[in-house]
Amino acid sequence: MGEQKTYRFQFTLLAFALLVCFVVNISLGSISIPLKSIFGSFFGSVESSSNWNVIIMDYRLPKAITAIMVGSGLGISGLLMQTLFRNPLAGPFVLGISSGASLGVALVILGSGLFGGLFATALITKWSIVIAASLGSFLVLLAVLAVSNKVRDTMAILIIGLMFGSITAAIVSVLSYFSSAEQLQQYIFWGFGSLSNLSWSELLIFFCIYAIGLILSVASIKGLNSLLLGDNYAKSLGLNLKQTRFIIIVATSLIAGTITAFAGPIAFIGLAIPHLTRQIFKTTNHKILLPAVFLFGGIVMLICDTIAQVPNSDYTLPINAITALVGAPVVIWLLVRQRKMMF
Repeated sequence: MGEQKTYRFQFTLLAFALLVCFVVNISLGSISIPLKSIFGSFFGSVESSSNWNVIIMDYRLPKAITAIMVGSGLGISGLLMQTLFRNPLAGPFVLGISSGASLGVALVILGSGLFGGLFATALITKWSIVIAASLGSFLVLLAVLAVSNKVRDTMAILIIGLMFGSITAAIVSVLSYFSSAEQLQQYIFWGFGSLSNLSWSELLIFFCIYAIGLILSVASIKGLNSLLLGDNYAKSLGLNLKQTRFIIIVATSLIAGTITAFAGPIAFIGLAIPHLTRQIFKTTNHKILLPAVFLFGGIVMLICDTIAQVPNSDYTLPINAITALVGAPVVIWLLVRQRKMMF
C-alpha cells in the first residue's frame, strides 16, 4: 500500500496528461475544432447534423480511442514479453505474431500474383484483411504454444518465435516477387499502419478482444513479479511456470495480434514504452507498472497520431514512421544511459 501511495501523484499526472492529449488529438487535424464544440458534441449541445459533430463522432473520436487502445496494448504486451524473457529488447512481436499477421495480409493482397487470380481484387476488403491478419497471427500463436509445451527454456521460445518471423518474412518476399506494382503498393500502405477508418462496430469488436487480453494480463501480475526472481525461486513460491507462461503468451498474442489486424504493424511503441515508464516509476512491481504503462502508452500514441495528422494540413504521415522516429531514439538513449536495465 505504501508503494501505491508513493506513486499517486505520478498516476494523477499521467491520467490528466492522457485526458489533455485525448482532447487535443480530437481538436487538431486538417480542420481545427474549438474545444467548446468538442465538449458540446460530447454532451449533445451541438446539432447532430453539424459538420463538426460528424467529424468528431464519426472520425476523430473513434480514432482517438483506437490510439489509446493501440498505445496501451502494445506497451503492456512489450512489458509482458520483457519480463517473460528477462530481455530489455523484447517487444510485443518477438513471438512472430506481427509476421504471421503480415503473412495473412500478404496472401490476400499479393496472393493473386502467385496463385493466378485465386484471390480476386473484389475480395480484398477491409474485413478480409482484418480476418486474414487475425488468422495469420493465430496460427503462429498455435505454433508457438505447441513448441512452448515441449520446450522448458524460455529463451528457446524467444529464438523459435524469431525463426517463425523469418519463415513468414521469406514467404512474403516470394509473394512480393510475383506481385504487381499496384498490389505491392497496397501491401506497403497496410504496413504503414493506420488508426483511422474504424467504425464504431469495428471498434467494439476490437475492444472486446483487447479487453480479454487486458484481463489476462492483470491476472498474471503475481506470476510476472515472481518471474523477476528467476524460474527456480518462482517455483519455490509455488508458481506454475508452464501455466503462467501460457497465460502471458496468450494475453500478448490477443492484444498484439488484434492491434496488428485492425491498425497494422506499429513498431517501437511496445519496445520503448515499458522503459520510459520505468524512468518515472522506479519499481519492478507489475501491480504499479501495468497501469502506468497503460496510461503512458495511450499518451505517447495520441501524441504520435497528432503529429502524424500534421495539424492544419491536408497531409497525413504514416503512423509507423512517427512511432519509429519517437521510439528508436528513446531505445538508443536508454541503452547508452543505462548499463543495467531494471530486471
